[in-house]
Formats: sequence, C-alpha cells, structure tokens
Amino acid sequence: MRGFRFYKILSTLMRYGLDDMIPRRWLPWYVRAVRRSAFWLRNRHRDKSVGERLRLALEELGPVYVKLGQMLSTRQDLLDADMIVQLSMLQDRVPPFSGEHAQTIIEKALGIQSITDVFEEFDVQPLASASIAQVHTAVLKEPAGRQVVVKVLRPGINKTIDADLELMEAVARLAARYLPDGRRLKPVEVINEYRKTLYNELSLDREAANAIQLRRNFTDSELLYIPEVYSSYTRPNVMVMERIYGIPVNDVERLKANNIDLKVLAERGVEVFFTQVFRDSFFHADMHPGNIFVDPDSGASPRYLAVDFGIVGTLNREDKRYLAANFIAFFNRDYRKVAELHIDSGWVPDSVNVEEFESAIRTVCEPIFEKPLAEISFAHVLLNLFNTARRFDMEVQPQLVLLQKTLLYVEGLGRQLYPQLDLWKTAKPYLERWMQEQIGWRALLRNVKEQAPYWAEKLPEMPGLLYDTLQQMQKGGRKQREWAQQFLQHQRKTAVSRWWSLLAASLSVSAAAFIITDQQLWLTVPTATLAAVGWLQAWWSRP
Repeated sequence: MRGFRFYKILSTLMRYGLDDMIPRRWLPWYVRAVRRSAFWLRNRHRDKSVGERLRLALEELGPVYVKLGQMLSTRQDLLDADMIVQLSMLQDRVPPFSGEHAQTIIEKALGIQSITDVFEEFDVQPLASASIAQVHTAVLKEPAGRQVVVKVLRPGINKTIDADLELMEAVARLAARYLPDGRRLKPVEVINEYRKTLYNELSLDREAANAIQLRRNFTDSELLYIPEVYSSYTRPNVMVMERIYGIPVNDVERLKANNIDLKVLAERGVEVFFTQVFRDSFFHADMHPGNIFVDPDSGASPRYLAVDFGIVGTLNREDKRYLAANFIAFFNRDYRKVAELHIDSGWVPDSVNVEEFESAIRTVCEPIFEKPLAEISFAHVLLNLFNTARRFDMEVQPQLVLLQKTLLYVEGLGRQLYPQLDLWKTAKPYLERWMQEQIGWRALLRNVKEQAPYWAEKLPEMPGLLYDTLQQMQKGGRKQREWAQQFLQHQRKTAVSRWWSLLAASLSVSAAAFIITDQQLWLTVPTATLAAVGWLQAWWSRP
C-alpha cells in the first residue's frame, strides 16, 4: 500500500514537471536514465509556471498535501515569490463523504440513539466539504429552533494523515541527507512543523475553544462577528456552531449589489488584523476567502463574519512591542530604527553593521511607499526583506510565520475589495495609538486597573504583614547588635592573645640566645620566667 502511494505521489509530481526543480547534476546517472525512460510521465503543463504546477499537483494529491502547501505558503525562507503566491491560493476542493455516515458519527460522539434526540432537523447533504471535515446544517431542539452547522471530522482521516506523514518524513530525511542544499532547507523540521499544525486542526474541541476566545474578544464589536459555539454538543470529532448568513468576501459583485461600502470594508479588514494582533495577541491565522464573509445587511458600516478557527496565532508581549515599533518606524521610513530594533530584539546578531543593515532595508522598502495597494505585493516585499535579513544572519522567527501568512491574506482581500486603499495611512494611526497606550499614562492606568483586584484582596492583610515585618526587623536588629558585640569582643581577645604570644616568643628566643652564648647568664632566669608568664597569659587570653 505504501509503495503504491509512493508511486502515485512520484508520478503526479513528474506529470506536472516538478522533478525539473531538482538540478540534473544532483542526480546520479541511473536516476536520470530512469527518468528519461518513463515516457508516460512527461511534463504535461509546460505552459504554466513552476508555482502554478506545484499548486495543481498538491491539489490532485489530496487533503494532506493541500494543507502542506498552505503551510509552505508561509515559508518565504524556502520558496520564491511565485510559489508563495500560488500556494497561498490553495483551497480545499474535496468530494464529501456520505451524509448518513456523518449522522452515525454524530450520534456516536454525542451518545444519543437518534439524531432527532438533539436536532429537530438535520440535512444529510453537506453544506461544504474540506480536507479535514465537512459541514451539515441543522436545527437544535434546545435552544429551540436555533439554526446551526455541525462540523464532522472525516472518518479515518487520522490514519490517512499518519500514513502520509510517515512517507513525507522518510522522503524529507533522504532529502536532508543527500541533497546538497538539504541542511539549509531543513525538510525534516518543515514536516515536523506541519505535523503539529495538522494535528491541531484535527481537534474540534480545540477549535471550539479558539472560537469562544475570539468571540469574547469581539463581543459587541462592529468590526467582526464570531458565531456562537454550543459547547455541550461539541466533541473532539464533532462541533456545533451557530449558522451565519454572509456574502463571501471575494464576491465583489454581490457586495456591491448589497450596497456594501468596499472602501470602509477594506479599511476595517486592516483594523481587524491589527486589533487581533496588538490588542489581543490572539489572531485568526487562516483568513483565506473561504473562511471570511460579510454581513449582507451592514451596508455603509460593513462587518466581517469569520468561520474555521483551527489555526490561530499568538505573540508574547516583547515580540508584540518590537513588531509594533518596527511597523511605525517602517511607516515613518526610519530605516535606522528598523535595523536597531531587529538587533535589540535578538532577531539579528548584535555583531551586524547597523549602517549596512539600514542601507539594505532602505533598498527594499523605499520603492513601495506612496503607492496604492494595487501596485504593492507584500509577498515580494516580505520575501525581499527576508532575503535581505538572511544576508545578515537573521534566523526564521517561528512566532512570526503565521503572522506573515495572515498579512498576505489581508493584502489579498484588500486588493480585491478596494485596490486604492492606502495601507500606510490606515494602519499607522492605530499602531501609534497602541504604542502610546503601552508606554504612556494610559498604560499606567491600565496596569493599576489590572492589578486592582490583586491589591483589593491583599489590602486587608497589609497591617498584619507590616507589623510582622517590623517585628522581624526589630528582632533582627537586636540580634545583629548582639552578634556585632560578640564579634568585637572576640577580635579584642584575639589581638591580646597574639600580643602576649609574640612577647613570649621574643623572650623565649632571648633566653635561648643567652644560654647558647654564655653571655649575661644572670638575665637568663628572669627572661625565661617572663616568657613563661607571656605564654600563660596568651593561653588565658585566647578567644
């Protein structure tokens, strides 16, 4: 079975001419001979770019490889700009599995005898089908009449994924070992990263928790609406969520027909992105057009609707601060500041020449300013920035990979909705306000507010703690004084003992000299007597 799957993968890649990506000089002669003899596996898509051929091949190979392509679309360090753009277009196009089978899975997961125990209505025809799961519409009995969607994991998907991942890892190890550029490309690390991302998506209760968090972050928001999750009907392989009705964000004609203000919609898309990243540090990291809709009744004040929360991203406080400062410096064209921030954050070694790094960043970034979004490609800009930073030994920042991917999605949405959008003017005021809130008087007030419950809890204990502390200080002070007195007394005794010992030793030497030289023998007895007294006094004065 594994051998057949391997042949299927290899033949698909060859039919799309992707073996041409491997330089001939890297292949042994016998491999080249086998390749030439496989006449039925010629490249049938010579008219397409390498990036497009790669996208089509992954779509044909199935859901695991589609997800791999989506993940690779975030790795500007590995692929060129054409491939990044093409892989970012990957969408799940997977035939649905049996609705009756889905119904059986739901009944078993919820521990019910019949689907009618929970749902008044259940449509066995799926509303949508993706690589990991498919969705059915239904109506709940409790709360009565509530329209929902039921997401169900594909049966046997875990075994399929495990088998494909094992094969991928085996190929990755061979590539890392035998390809000249294998170490730099880190294929094994790429597959391990993919494995983690994929397994996260296989847990629908994890996705439900992400949705609940995002919904809480945007409660009563006019920017973004997150459907309600019904946790009591959610399991690792089944999730029940409020059904929403929206216009796909890339259906521009329908948006116009519903009098949606596309300029405001595009600006709010940018605001939603920066709000999730910098206010909440928790952002939807799979914002492709299949997951984002627009409220059809929102008109001049458009509101986004989001689904599919299997992939989310987070940033810690330091990365968030440095990232915001980088954006602001970038918008102000302060490339010196951008270079210094990269070094201060540890993203670039401090041994790098700041002036050279600043000049390289200016070369990449300066040409894109004062241009509408229609004339800017973040894919190319990010790739060029990364290649520039890599020349200065910048390492890939894993926490920024999902952020880059999300930014590419935002760019694509903005270009479709309102190509004249000035991204810089839209984002800069928001970031400047956020930075002021982090370092100004607003930050002080917010910290006081955040700490208020803690101090309210500890305040009744403060008098007792203060009294105990003063008592300990008083006891400690008394003990310190006693110790100091004992130490001084010890030192005085030591000094006296040493003085008597020195005197006794001197007298003993003198008495011995008198005896040896037979001179002034009348002094020998008193000198020896005094020496003996000195030794006795030294012994008596010892500490």
